[in-house]
Amino acid sequence: MTVAEIEKNIRNGIRMTKEEGVFLLRNAEILDLGALANEIRFKNNPKPYVTYVLDTNPNYTNVCTVDCIFCAFYRHPGEEGVYTRTVDYMMEKFKEAARNGTTTVLLQGGVNPDLPFEYYLELVERTVKEVPQIFPHFFSTSEILIMSKVSGFSVHTVLEKLWEKGLRSLPGGGAEILSDRVKKKISGKKGTSDDWIRVMRTAHRIGYKTTATMMYGHLEADEDIITHLDAVRALQDETGGFTAFIPWSFKPGNTPLEKIIPHYASPLRYLQMIALSRIYLDNFRHIQGSWFSEGKKIGQISLHFGADDFGGVLTEENVHASAKFVNKTSAEGCKMLIRESGFLPAQRNTLYDILNIDDVRKAV
Repeated sequence: MTVAEIEKNIRNGIRMTKEEGVFLLRNAEILDLGALANEIRFKNNPKPYVTYVLDTNPNYTNVCTVDCIFCAFYRHPGEEGVYTRTVDYMMEKFKEAARNGTTTVLLQGGVNPDLPFEYYLELVERTVKEVPQIFPHFFSTSEILIMSKVSGFSVHTVLEKLWEKGLRSLPGGGAEILSDRVKKKISGKKGTSDDWIRVMRTAHRIGYKTTATMMYGHLEADEDIITHLDAVRALQDETGGFTAFIPWSFKPGNTPLEKIIPHYASPLRYLQMIALSRIYLDNFRHIQGSWFSEGKKIGQISLHFGADDFGGVLTEENVHASAKFVNKTSAEGCKMLIRESGFLPAQRNTLYDILNIDDVRKAV
């Protein structure tokens, strides 16, 4: 096995194996990896667009009982600083976001066993009815699982009832690394890799579109990275329900894991993750690079390593902020970063339909 042989096979349409994925991750030169990923990116998305979305990430509760050691956001019931917002409160937040041009709300919270299932149903129903400008991109797999436990309904029934109220997409949170060897260490109470896959599979079969995510840079090995990519690729083969893949690096600030992993993963590692994701996930059209989670310059570089999407402007975000990691921009700032990278900014919606493309004369 050589890097050249693997790259030749990929260019000839031969799907990469897990063993080849590990080999490429360990042995390929980063610029060669990026060049191959960029080549594949333009096969899948031949036009020079980079998409972005006008979104916000509020939270309805920070109460959580699963004790993930990578998280700085959650609070135990009764601790100082806990909150659970009313549905009325969230509606006002969404209306304000809509007035500011936001089209997507990515809504997640802690795993709060005190919230009844009716709370979530009301949240979806009222969002759809009262703030039709907003597309609700609500609830990670972990939240779907706690809804099932609290209500006594199966995961399928929970998702069907949310669908009936108007929910159509789920974010990919809760995956972290789809390797139970790692999950037992960083999020042992949160569920298994199969739980995440099961919720996503069920959602896709009902008709939901979802994203797939990966948080790396903590206790995983190279083999765990490939195990994760292989799991989401297999599910995409089965259902076709994923819109995009989104990797980001672990942020250690204020987390229990900070004592073991005090530093961020390197920018080089991020570019490896973007490029390898594009190459390995041959059935994903969109790979999201992030100015937000990795910094604006590295985000821009990721657009030349296989990414075709730049995420959102995130008018509100609390999880990374809790870990002492904050980047901010505006819609115009986001578009400027895309133009500076040599692409045309294209505003999209949650489902990756393009809403607006900036005039070609503005491209660098």
